[in-house]
Amino acid sequence: MRARTTLLAALAASLLLAAAAEAQAPRSFRVISPIFSQLVAFTMPSHFAAVFENTNGGHYIREAVLKGETPERWTQMITVTGEKGMTLTPGSSPEMFAGTIAGGFKSACPDSFAARPLGETRFGRFEGFIAVIGCGRIDSGPTRHSETALLITLKGASDYYTIQWAERGPESDEPPVNDISWQARLRDLNPIDLCPIVSGEAAPYPSCVNRN
Repeated sequence: MRARTTLLAALAASLLLAAAAEAQAPRSFRVISPIFSQLVAFTMPSHFAAVFENTNGGHYIREAVLKGETPERWTQMITVTGEKGMTLTPGSSPEMFAGTIAGGFKSACPDSFAARPLGETRFGRFEGFIAVIGCGRIDSGPTRHSETALLITLKGASDYYTIQWAERGPESDEPPVNDISWQARLRDLNPIDLCPIVSGEAAPYPSCVNRN
C-alpha cells in the first residue's frame, strides 16, 4: 500500500511539472531576419518551426510549418519572402505586388479561385497591403486539397517583402477566404516591422526589438 501511494504521488508530481512547463512555454516569439537591405520582424507562433530557407539571386524565401510536419506534407505554413531592389520597378506598389501573387494562385485553379482584399495599411512608415487569397481545389502536394493564404505585402526602402500564412484543407468549390480566423492570424503575426540593418549589430537585433 505504501509503495502504491508513493507511486501515485510521484505520478501526480510529474503531471504537475509537465503542466507547469507547458504553462510557462511561450505562445509566440519574435522573429527578426536580415533580408537584403532591411530587417524583417514579426511574431511567430511557437508551434511553428523553420524547415527551409534559400536565397537565389535577388529572391529570398523561408518557410516554417507546424512542428512535426515537413515542407512536402503540411497543413499550415508561414512563408517570408524578399524581392531585392523591386521598389525601383516603375509603377510598383504593395497592392500590385499582391495582385501578381494572387494571379499565380488563380492560374493554378481558375475554376475555384477566390480573393478577399483587406486593404492598404502601413507598418511603421512603410506601405503595405493585406488580402486573403486561395484555391478551392489544387493538385500540388500529396493529394488534391484547398489552399488559402493570408497575404501581407510590404514595400521597404529598396526591396519588397511578403509574409504569408497558408492553410491546406479539404477540396471545395470555393476557399474559405471570408473565415474570421484570418483576422485572428493577422493579429497573431503583429507587430510587423521593417528596421534598418545597423552595422556591427548581431542577433537578436535590439535596435529592431526596441522599436515595439
